[in-house]
Amino acid sequence: MALWIPVTLAAAVFQTLRFMLQKSLSTTKLSAAGATFARFAYSAPLIVALLAGYLWISGRALPPLVPAFWTFAAIGGLSQILATICVVLLFKQRNFAVGITFKKTEVIQTALVGLVVLGEGVSAGGFAAILLGLAAVLLLSRTPDVEGSWLRHLTNRASLLGLGSGVLFAFSAVSYRGASLQLGDVEPAFRAAITLACVASLQALSMAAWLLLRDRAELRAVWDTRRVAVWVGLFSMAGSFCWFLAFTLQNAAYVKALGQVELVLSLLASVLFFRETVTRREIGGMALLCLSILLLVLAI
Repeated sequence: MALWIPVTLAAAVFQTLRFMLQKSLSTTKLSAAGATFARFAYSAPLIVALLAGYLWISGRALPPLVPAFWTFAAIGGLSQILATICVVLLFKQRNFAVGITFKKTEVIQTALVGLVVLGEGVSAGGFAAILLGLAAVLLLSRTPDVEGSWLRHLTNRASLLGLGSGVLFAFSAVSYRGASLQLGDVEPAFRAAITLACVASLQALSMAAWLLLRDRAELRAVWDTRRVAVWVGLFSMAGSFCWFLAFTLQNAAYVKALGQVELVLSLLASVLFFRETVTRREIGGMALLCLSILLLVLAI
């Protein structure tokens, strides 16, 4: 089995746990921005410390961090911040499982962004799977208690937040792969750690500065919820490292495709943990999207 497969599966597990905690925080004690900042505030110091410790013990030096690396890192970091805020806001509109499903449309958009930005395309079978995924999005976009045309459902707040998070996560995934490729002939785990440390630091510092200027009370709230928020940081660190490692090993679109196993995990979390109701149509939409993912993986 190729290494990127178990690494991606581990990333999906950690990410589901992190989103569960963020949903809980955002609906009780923190705003969407605060729940997003908690992820970076409690993970960036750990990531940087672990990388620094490794460099000190091994005696290795960082490879040259060229301007292109920082450009990709900055674009990816900003895209991920905005995407995470969209997902946290989406949790307040629809149930946890559907929120994660909308977010996972990123696989469809990652394939397109990867082709445009890095020139990494997918096969004809992969394109067919992407079209099937689009049909699933149309099915999921219908809000249960609202009548009207498909266009009306696709342009409601929940749909726009979900699809917006998908395209932003797509840009972040492709940008992170682009950044890691700028590090040259370095082993994948080391490239992933360097890229993650730089990106997480940029994200934590930029969000801290933003909240300091716009909402200092939220900064205090993030500190007050540290007993839970620190776990957001730990799961984020573990999940992010796995994602970054997978991106260095494989086309970002294929990594995101396999990562759709998160849909199954989110459905279990929605029903068993949050006690939310999932309709038959929503289950059908998720099943159709899972089928498109399976076809995409088989097309690799």
